[in-house]
Amino acid sequence: MKRKLQFLLPALLLFFVSVLINGCRKDDELIDPPNDQVSTDEALRCYQPQSFKSEVAQQWYSLFLQLIKETPTHTPPVAARELGYSGIVMYESVIGGLQGHHSMAGQLTGLGSLPVRVNSKHYIATVTANAGMAKIIKLLMGNLSAANVLRIDSLETANEQYYASLYTVNDVTNSKNFGRAVADAVYNWSVSDGGDQAYLNLFPASYIPPTGVAYWVPTPPAFSAAMLPYWGSNRAFVPADNAALINPPAPPVFSTNTSSPMYISANLVYTTGVNLTQSQKDIASYWADGGGSFTPPGHSMAITLQIIRNKNLNLRDAAILIAKVGIGLNDAGIVCWRAKFTHSLLRPITYIKTYIDPNWSSFIPTPPFPSYTSGHSTFTSAAATILSKRFGNHFAFNDSTKVSSGFPVRSYTSLQQAAQEAAISRLYGGIHYDFDNDNGYNCGLMIANNISVLNW
Repeated sequence: MKRKLQFLLPALLLFFVSVLINGCRKDDELIDPPNDQVSTDEALRCYQPQSFKSEVAQQWYSLFLQLIKETPTHTPPVAARELGYSGIVMYESVIGGLQGHHSMAGQLTGLGSLPVRVNSKHYIATVTANAGMAKIIKLLMGNLSAANVLRIDSLETANEQYYASLYTVNDVTNSKNFGRAVADAVYNWSVSDGGDQAYLNLFPASYIPPTGVAYWVPTPPAFSAAMLPYWGSNRAFVPADNAALINPPAPPVFSTNTSSPMYISANLVYTTGVNLTQSQKDIASYWADGGGSFTPPGHSMAITLQIIRNKNLNLRDAAILIAKVGIGLNDAGIVCWRAKFTHSLLRPITYIKTYIDPNWSSFIPTPPFPSYTSGHSTFTSAAATILSKRFGNHFAFNDSTKVSSGFPVRSYTSLQQAAQEAAISRLYGGIHYDFDNDNGYNCGLMIANNISVLNW
């Protein structure tokens, strides 16, 4: 027995020394609170977001996108807004204000202050994220079904029980309270932006569209009233571009002259539509992201989550990326909708049926708002540019985010290629002019550039 102990004791000693040297474990199982054998700095480091994998972020955003699918009134601009505010909660609850990082308070428009950590307390990044996300989703999506509220509560409780088995009651409680306080503060800031609870009134009766041959009118097959006509007046997170709002140039002057830019663009939609290849139909269908989907901004967030998972990013890096993309999507919705209802340009189907071919129909149904600019182009360009700034302009990837919806995996040589395909898909679908797509895409680039200069 003595001989065995002589061999075992050095091995055990080596094991405990390696634990102290290596500090935090990387699989969401962290060391206990500070004690006499481990310095306070080392123990607190193990509570930080870089010491965790990103599962908690992936869990919550996977559920979030599913909730958007199942809650019909959460249309693209509304979903983009929700992804924006929730991304700020994710970032602030686990990172904002920590050493080496900066809070968004004082950087985003109208965000004066947020809860700060108390130096004498310990905050566990996964616990703050779990509590913050559970609360902000319920606050932002106030018309969730009872079943979906239960799904949120169930995920929060399951995670909380798991964390309770790893940490002290005080640390879990402090972390949970902090995450919820961040969610409350962000939500309280959100209610004054102009978009609060817009999902309850997508088609305000107060809006009277302008009249005239150049202006938007309700389109087939639904002939719905204008959706979210005031959205462009919402407060953006990062509104400035050289001290001015981001706005595209004016669209071509309305004309029926066959040599005019307006007619040429409309005729391009028409001729493309009557000669669609199977590949073009596949692209139009893949990027449609209409009712019952996670929406175009949700598609960009789903790609972001896929990259986070495939690159095995830690919670810190995942939170930064989610916040950047979310901020970009929110601002893209505002910039795009401001252009739509500033110019109120008629849709291609209206122009073509009136001046080119009365029997023509678009491959994809036209949504109920003006044409210029394209939301898809603006959303996907902003997100792809943000992601490209992180992973490079030649980041090849496979988009498998819609396999569960029956679509095959699509492969791209870069994120920008995917965004450009999303943009041209709207021409193939017959619902946007080429200048809608081009100028929306350019606005997305400017939005992403604004976000890149924030201090993270």
